[in-house]
Amino acid sequence: MWSVVIPTYNRLPILEKCLRALEAQTFDRPYEVVVVDDGSTDGTVDFLREKAAEFSHVRLLQQEHGGPAEARNRGVAAAQGDTIVFIDSDLVVLPDFLAAHATELGEDARAFTYGSVINTCNFADPTHEPFKLTDWSNAYFATGNVAIAKHWLEEAGLFDTTFRLYGWEDLELGVRLKKLGLTLRRCPQAVGFHWHPPFDLSQMPALIERERQRARMGALFYQKHPTMDVRLMIQMTWLHQMLWGLLSLGGTLNENTLRPLLAWLIAQGKSQWALEVARIFLNWYGVQSVYTAYRELTTPSP
Repeated sequence: MWSVVIPTYNRLPILEKCLRALEAQTFDRPYEVVVVDDGSTDGTVDFLREKAAEFSHVRLLQQEHGGPAEARNRGVAAAQGDTIVFIDSDLVVLPDFLAAHATELGEDARAFTYGSVINTCNFADPTHEPFKLTDWSNAYFATGNVAIAKHWLEEAGLFDTTFRLYGWEDLELGVRLKKLGLTLRRCPQAVGFHWHPPFDLSQMPALIERERQRARMGALFYQKHPTMDVRLMIQMTWLHQMLWGLLSLGGTLNENTLRPLLAWLIAQGKSQWALEVARIFLNWYGVQSVYTAYRELTTPSP
C-alpha cells in the first residue's frame, strides 16, 4: 500500500487537476491519496465532498490553518501505506508517476526517491512544459516530489511544526534523515509539473514577504543545525552577501527602480524572464533578512 500525502491551502483549481492526474495512475499496487486541508477558505472541502465519487482514492482530512509541516504530519499519521509519497497541491503528474517511483525505489531499504519537478505557467495543459535548466534542484529531501518508507519519517521525528511560515521544513527533516544514513535515489521518470500563475507586478509584495518568511525559517533552520551546509542552503554567507549585493548594486536595483523593465518584459510575453530579473533583488532581500532574523533569534531578551 502506498499513500500520497498532499497538504493544501486555497489552491482548489490546480488541486483538482492534481487529484485527477492521481486518479489516472497506471499503478499495479493499491494506493490512497491523503489530502490534508489546512483551513482553506476557497471551497476546497465542499468541492471534495461533493465530488467524492470522482476521486475514489482520496481521503480528506481537515485542520485549522497551521502550515504545511503540521498538515504533512497529520497526513503521515493517518496514512495506511508503508510508503509515503509527498507532493504539493499545485503539482500535476504523469500517469506513470507512482510506478516510476516504485521501480526506482525497488527493495532498497535505506533509500528514498526524488522525482523531477518542472515549473510551468500553463494552467490549461501543464504537463506539456519542457524541462528547463532552472528546473534543476540539488536538494537532498524536498517534499515537492519524493517517496520514502513511512517508518523512516517516524524514526526521524517527522516535520518540525515550529516551521509555520514559508520554507525549509522539508530540508530540515532531510538533515535528520541524512543522519540516519538514507540514500537519495534520483528518479527523473517520476515527473511532476509545478504550476504557478504567470508573474506580474501585482505579485511583488507577496514575493517579498515570502522571502522574509523564508529568511525567518532559514534562521530557525540554522539555529537547529549550525553547519556550513545549512548556511549555504539559506544563503547566510559573505559570498551570498557579496554576490547579490553586487548584482543588485547594494539594493539600488529593486522592485521600484526595475519596475519599468519588468513591466516591459511582461508586456512582451516574457513573464518568466521578468521573474528571473526580479530574483536579483528578491535574493538580496532574502540575504539581508536572514541575518536580521538570526540576530533576533540569538539576541537575549532584556
